[in-house]
Amino acid sequence: MEALYPAGIVGILIFIYLGLGIWVFAGLLLVAISSLMLVLGMNIDRIGTIAANIAYRYASTWELAAIPMFIWMGEIIFRTDISNRLFRGLAPVVEHLPGRLLHTNVLGCTLFAAVSGSSAATAATVGKITTTELEQRGYDRSLALGSLAGAGSLGLLIPPSIVMIVYGILAEVSISRLFAAGILPGLLIAFLYSGYIMIRCLANPGFAPPSGVRTTLRGYLHIGLDLAPILILMAIVLGAIYSGIATPSEAAAVGVATALVLTILMRQLSFGLFLETLMGAVRTSCMVSIILIAAAVLSTAMGYLHLPSNVAEAIAALNLSPFALLFVLSIFYIVLGLFLDGVSIVVMSLPITLPLAVQAGFDPIWFGVYLVIMVEMGQITPPVGFNLFVLQGMTGVPIGKIAWYSLPFFFLMALGTAILAVFPEIALWLPRILYG
Repeated sequence: MEALYPAGIVGILIFIYLGLGIWVFAGLLLVAISSLMLVLGMNIDRIGTIAANIAYRYASTWELAAIPMFIWMGEIIFRTDISNRLFRGLAPVVEHLPGRLLHTNVLGCTLFAAVSGSSAATAATVGKITTTELEQRGYDRSLALGSLAGAGSLGLLIPPSIVMIVYGILAEVSISRLFAAGILPGLLIAFLYSGYIMIRCLANPGFAPPSGVRTTLRGYLHIGLDLAPILILMAIVLGAIYSGIATPSEAAAVGVATALVLTILMRQLSFGLFLETLMGAVRTSCMVSIILIAAAVLSTAMGYLHLPSNVAEAIAALNLSPFALLFVLSIFYIVLGLFLDGVSIVVMSLPITLPLAVQAGFDPIWFGVYLVIMVEMGQITPPVGFNLFVLQGMTGVPIGKIAWYSLPFFFLMALGTAILAVFPEIALWLPRILYG
């Protein structure tokens, strides 16, 4: 138990500093500094030197360059009518399915996730169109908002994913392999969502009333034109990564250039739009990057305290089976998701949980996909569920109601995780095929 003394100190400090409501990055730095001073008696000069070296090393990491590029690409799409085109293109495709336009939430988020990398951006971009349309057409509000909150989280799992980039940097695994590993699990969860919508609407047809409007042949011909911008971006970005032509960071820059060219061709690019998207990307990128750097300092401090190895030894002493360990880790991550954002969860927990998972026989690539799904679950759990905040701001519905509407999709993600644990090849097959 004496070996776990530093863990108790760090846990208390995290509770105190983050409980004060200060910025997450400041709380992480304070936890690192305080724990090194209290437990090891380090002086502030040595701690400052350690923190400066860590900050410089992570700030100059090339893989980190992909984050602002993917965020900027999502901002460009969000502030143009590409999202409107996405809804128009998907509407005729789903009109014959049970649930009709409710599936545009799932399919729209799935497609947008492939060019965004952000859960909140995915939910906001698709939601700004579908929430109004579905409400005006008399669709069930609980199913509309719940499916949007759940499907919006696919922005973290289907590549390119900002959280996957962060995990790849910290775990020192191939980001391209991580991207490939996220595709089939993402499609699996999207399939579970659509299946649930169909079952609910077959049981109660009033949830998705018929529109009375039949799509003409001309409307079907326009599907390709409406979906073309998203499909072009997907083909260029993901094609560049998986073909080996470009690294994820280079592909992100190509994606931004392609998005700008598309806005020019659609005659929507202006200096105001350019500046607005750029500043939005800068703000979000700075937030993500500074949290990542602060968490790297905290991870290093935990290494000095031997915290990861001590906790690993304590859990290993319990002689848990791999699935029992996974269950314990899942509860741990669900609790973290109640209070922290995805990037913070990954960077704070990884030094402890990754060695445990590898020791239990889990592949680091598979564990990355699992961890992203756990983070996704945190996006729709109060009090710090970012998708819930996005939808509350867009619709005015109380966050408690939106969380209740999202609960079935939370359990569907848990089901997807269980399927992934039993059949890990769902995540590992595609990276093996693409990269050997």
